[in-house]
Amino acid sequence: MSKKDELLAEGSAALKKWLADPNQCTPAQLQDAVRWTLELLRQDLPGRAVEVRVPPAGAVQILGGTTHRRGTPPAVIETDMQTWLELATGKISWQQAQQSGNIDASGQRADLEQYLPLQLN
Repeated sequence: MSKKDELLAEGSAALKKWLADPNQCTPAQLQDAVRWTLELLRQDLPGRAVEVRVPPAGAVQILGGTTHRRGTPPAVIETDMQTWLELATGKISWQQAQQSGNIDASGQRADLEQYLPLQLN
């Protein structure tokens, strides 16, 4: 098994553990689950017009259109790890996360409602 395959398997396993009981995940497992779901998002929505940040786990650039190379992208979405996993898995909606103040989204196309929850394999 390649290192990449191993990391993907760890991320998938971490997400399954989080889905079973979020309180039983270690910080490392939580980060693995977030990184795996961010990678799924990046694969589903290739491009560099919108940056999705989930500190401290990671960030990805998605959606075609304006190409971002340096500095702040034209659209940025930032949230915490717990909220991101809830969005990615459909436990909460985009609107619920916005209403609770758990998403900071700015710029054109900084709305992922139509892309969430993710299609988890």
